[in-house]
Amino acid sequence: MEGPVFSSRVAIGLRVNGTGHALDFDARTSLLDLLREHLGLTGTKKGCNRGECGACTVLLDGARLNACMVLAASADGREVTTVEGLAAGGRLHPVQQAFIDQDAFQCGFCTAGQIMSAVGCVREGHATSGEEIREWMSGNICRCSAYPQIAAAVAVAVAAAAAQGEI
Repeated sequence: MEGPVFSSRVAIGLRVNGTGHALDFDARTSLLDLLREHLGLTGTKKGCNRGECGACTVLLDGARLNACMVLAASADGREVTTVEGLAAGGRLHPVQQAFIDQDAFQCGFCTAGQIMSAVGCVREGHATSGEEIREWMSGNICRCSAYPQIAAAVAVAVAAAAAQGEI
């Protein structure tokens, strides 16, 4: 008697930064690896690969998450936004601009994850005070300890995003 046949491959369709993709890959592939290895979007960084550092933060249907902790197959039919997809019309997103203006990065390794987490934090309404910003950004580690500048950038971005209607 033959049992069921299982495949280690999965085929999905998803949108990444506004572009549709039909992909076939190993079912064990994380969303992080799909973005980096299959789509060449290397702005999302692989830090700890355990969901502890936040370097791989992306937005899935507008909600922030650690891409290393999500199977890519679960993104079928959904929208993923990476740091590469934030700028529009040759203009940086208010959070990106605030990170530059506030010198909120040093080595730059965590910057993409910090920016994506900050975008999520602002959109979620968790950026009303310095204390709240620090609490809701606490899942993103900066090994260079640029935390004061990062919190300042998020606060500046809140005002800029509101003024530009991007919240």
